[in-house]
Amino acid sequence: MPLLATPEDVIALRAAGGRVTVLDVRWRLDRPDGRPDYLAGHVPGAVWVDLDRELATHGSPDQGRHPLPSRRTLQDAARRWGLDDGDTVVIYDDWNSLAAARAWWLLRGSGVADVRVLDGGLRAWTDAGLPLETRDVVPARGSITLTELADGVVSIDDAARWPARGVLLDSRAPERYRGEVEPLDPAAGHIPGARNLPAAAVLDAGRFRDAGALRTAFAEVGATPGVPVAAYCGSGITAAHTALAGELAGIDVAVYPGSWSQWSNSPGRPVATGGAPA
Repeated sequence: MPLLATPEDVIALRAAGGRVTVLDVRWRLDRPDGRPDYLAGHVPGAVWVDLDRELATHGSPDQGRHPLPSRRTLQDAARRWGLDDGDTVVIYDDWNSLAAARAWWLLRGSGVADVRVLDGGLRAWTDAGLPLETRDVVPARGSITLTELADGVVSIDDAARWPARGVLLDSRAPERYRGEVEPLDPAAGHIPGARNLPAAAVLDAGRFRDAGALRTAFAEVGATPGVPVAAYCGSGITAAHTALAGELAGIDVAVYPGSWSQWSNSPGRPVATGGAPA
């Protein structure tokens, strides 16, 4: 199944008469509640998704800032979005597809076969000269059945051991990786052995780079086909974006959902600083 969609793809899918659900997952660190932006204008027919409440759960700090939702929580949310088994799902946001990739990763890992990210997000839609709407879309409740998310999920102990068996990627900005700044978590730095592949390295003007350029970007940090690769970020959002980029490049990338927010809140976990992995 395709991983990305263009605005023209969305129009064609709808014209073909199949069931297509478009999800708006607007969220960003500086503005986590994207619902006002959704109501100000969204792709016609798009359903609002609350990342903090539907694509994550919340507990103690040592679980991280965005622990994975349970299968039941995610399934209940997907049914609220109107999803039925066999639907095609197209997801977008307005921030480099970071939040959209989180929804893509969760749904793909939970058994939804056809999940695509609108490459370029909302801007790709408006740049194509297509209209927005402001009504709150409330679909009829769906009946989709999701499976337990298990494959491609890395625990904190897995992350600690990963550099010894493969490549562990840190998807945060270079200055956070090096430990020069840390605006959110209690310690600055990175997991020892991790290599830095920031989200900006896989994008070109807000869209994913082509497959060849992505393979080169991954290869530059030692992530090549056949090598076990896992990714983490601040709280498991951008790491899913890295997993999507890896899929586009033909590289399997597992995700450590707890990410730095869990690692830095867990006593006894070592911290590396500077530009080198160790």
